[in-house]
Amino acid sequence: MKVNVLVGLLFIFNLSAFSVRACTSAIITGKMTKDGRPLMWKHRDTGTDWNHIAHFRGERFCYTGLVNSDNPSEEIWTGVNEAGFAIMNTASYNLKDDDVKEMDKEGRLMKRALEICKALEDFEYFLDTLSRPMGVEANFGVIDAFGGAAYYETNNHTYIKRDVNDARLAPRGYLIYTNFSFHGREGEGKGYIRYKTTEELFQDFEKKDFTPALIIAGCSRSFRHSLLAVDLKDKRFSPNRASGFCVEQDFIPRRESAASIVIQGVRPGMDPELVSMWTVLGYPPVSVALPVWVKMGQEIPVLLAASAETGKAPLCEIAVQLKDSVFSVKPGNGLKYMNWSKLYNEGGTGIMQVLQAVEEAVSSLFVSHQAEWEQQGLNPEAIRELYAQATEMIKTVYQQKLGIPFKN
Repeated sequence: MKVNVLVGLLFIFNLSAFSVRACTSAIITGKMTKDGRPLMWKHRDTGTDWNHIAHFRGERFCYTGLVNSDNPSEEIWTGVNEAGFAIMNTASYNLKDDDVKEMDKEGRLMKRALEICKALEDFEYFLDTLSRPMGVEANFGVIDAFGGAAYYETNNHTYIKRDVNDARLAPRGYLIYTNFSFHGREGEGKGYIRYKTTEELFQDFEKKDFTPALIIAGCSRSFRHSLLAVDLKDKRFSPNRASGFCVEQDFIPRRESAASIVIQGVRPGMDPELVSMWTVLGYPPVSVALPVWVKMGQEIPVLLAASAETGKAPLCEIAVQLKDSVFSVKPGNGLKYMNWSKLYNEGGTGIMQVLQAVEEAVSSLFVSHQAEWEQQGLNPEAIRELYAQATEMIKTVYQQKLGIPFKN
């Protein structure tokens, strides 16, 4: 009976899924983490499958960020600079109040901000002095190395700041954003179900400790659905009780999900070189997180950097290949259906289940050095060795347990 209820609910979905530029994000202040370091999370949904991590030398600061592999030099979609200034965005769909046609300049704006901004005040001055119209409709999330943390609801002509440190605005110590703005037109925008799901998950996380690993595993690979009040990992609601397939809509991870990034900032007074950017490339349920530091410059983990041969990151290529096996029905409306049994099953052989152990092991490799690095500074030589170990661990699991070889 419960299977029938689930199937019925899933088919009631509006099947015209909103597919492009629909992200989920949050900023968590240091008062919500045991180590006092803030976190900034972006789960990226986009129309492009291919993105990678790149490093740049800017006008004022060097910076590292997420770029589209087909346009790696002009835009950044989440990033951090050597001063500890970090920025991300989610598209908003209830802020635009004009008929300006030339839009979608968010990536260029963020790239420029990383070049020249050190603190929230710099970013605000940058927004104040940009020529109008700015060509954006977005919620920009920003943290800095001085304890600053805020979202900026921004359209072509103006912006409204929402300070995550303001207890009146963020009484729980964090703010969540999807694809609507709180000062936008009421009832318009997108992502209300994902917002509510994330809110429910975060309330559970408050009983634990907010960490990059928890957010990536607990949100970017969560198949909880707040409107339906189901979690596909719960046997009571598992599609595996029927065909193994289900409609995929309004979960946090979606077919259009191309990356998940958690930037772990620093406490005021800490060296900003310690800011880390935990990065999952490709469809997050079939990929693995690795950390990146601006100080490492062009020494980006080989799995996250663009290959000289293809211009794509090896880990992203593997993730796209596996995602295609999850969304394997191509004719008609087939791409709206995912093969849940490929991701998660009672035998423990689902892709998410197989990758969980290696991601936890990789995370432990780096986290075990965190206290040492906070005291003595980053150790590039040690990081190079850890990157080599992590790369081999990840490759081995994909090749031996999932039968997916990496290209040499």
